[in-house]
Amino acid sequence: MAINANPVRGTRDFLPKEMRLREAMQSIILDVYRDAGFQRIQTPILEDIERLNKSEGGENLSLIFKILKRGEKLDLTKPDLTENDVADSGLRYDLTMPLSRYYAAHRADLRSPFKVIQIDRVYRAERPQKGRYREFFQCDIDIIGDPSNRAEIELIHTTAKALSALGFTDFTVRINDRRLLTGLITSSGFAPEAVGSVCITFDKLDKIGADGVREELLAKGYDPAVVETFTDKLLGGGIGDLASAGALSGCPEAAESVRTIMDAVEALAEGRFRIEYDPSLVRGMGYYTGTIFEIASPKFSSSIAGGGRYDRMVGKFLGEDVPAVGFSIGFERISDILSAMAEAGEPLPFELGKPRLALLYDADGEFAAVLREAEALRAEGYEVTTVPRAKKLGKQFAALFRDGFTAYHICGEEGIKELIANAQ
Repeated sequence: MAINANPVRGTRDFLPKEMRLREAMQSIILDVYRDAGFQRIQTPILEDIERLNKSEGGENLSLIFKILKRGEKLDLTKPDLTENDVADSGLRYDLTMPLSRYYAAHRADLRSPFKVIQIDRVYRAERPQKGRYREFFQCDIDIIGDPSNRAEIELIHTTAKALSALGFTDFTVRINDRRLLTGLITSSGFAPEAVGSVCITFDKLDKIGADGVREELLAKGYDPAVVETFTDKLLGGGIGDLASAGALSGCPEAAESVRTIMDAVEALAEGRFRIEYDPSLVRGMGYYTGTIFEIASPKFSSSIAGGGRYDRMVGKFLGEDVPAVGFSIGFERISDILSAMAEAGEPLPFELGKPRLALLYDADGEFAAVLREAEALRAEGYEVTTVPRAKKLGKQFAALFRDGFTAYHICGEEGIKELIANAQ
């Protein structure tokens, strides 16, 4: 019996034409980030399980792929074994904790503030469904070492430029501050240690609605009167402006910081996109300490980018807090919609690279001469593939066209010809 050739559920294989789109997207994003002075790094996909478990990743902590101990370290004979008894490492679920560890390890060799790019794979044990994968790419930029809101302004501005370069114009940056949320939650009557749990539930507002938030908080055992005060305050529209949110939370400086960021980003946007204060924005990660933000587009049912300030994450490794803030683009969501556009024959908002040309040659000729001609065509700016000339050119042209080639040249003849689906 043949072995199943399908990829593991929640992971995907990509055909060459799909990779061409994904590589073009990454190249565009990288160009924007590098032009803004960010530098790319890479970290291992494996992390120590203790670090992962203590990384305050919200509900993502329950989605960690854990890796068994090996050799003598793996003892399955002990009674009452737990996952943590048999696992000593895991796959990273995002790029923020690995970056914090990286910075702590290499701080002496890094300029401050450190402006960094990460584009890499992460893993979550999700229930596979449309738009949610167990292996996927994240595109992050972070600034470590700048305590001012200049870091937030630059990150939002740069991420918006990257999205614009990918063809997005009609989007909205939503912004809030965890300090405002914390103050509003505790002023409603919740204990300070309950803030993280309440935020995890409140973050589901767009999925389960106000009634669902209320029911989940009650199911967690919180005082009904406190829950009612909280939901009335946050969901009743009474904190829709920053001034009232600052007053109710007892943190007017956070409201003022959000206002400063909004004014600066709005001036830089020049009408190309919008930025607005959203009191219901939470972001599920427990490591956020200040400003949080997301980008919403009418082309998607969920956000296409998100991030925030995590000033205490690096401090877990160094013993002293280091200011840090990051922004991540939802690469897979954007890739999926652009792939659907390409499949439907719609023009993409950017070029996929050099024009692709097929150099057709006779199999009985001198192949060295074919390669010399291919090099000459490459020097003219083409991406050239050498292909033996088929007897039935129509079918060959149609196949090349489907594979993304736009031109062809027959070795030894004059001229480059446009390639169309029904070319003869």
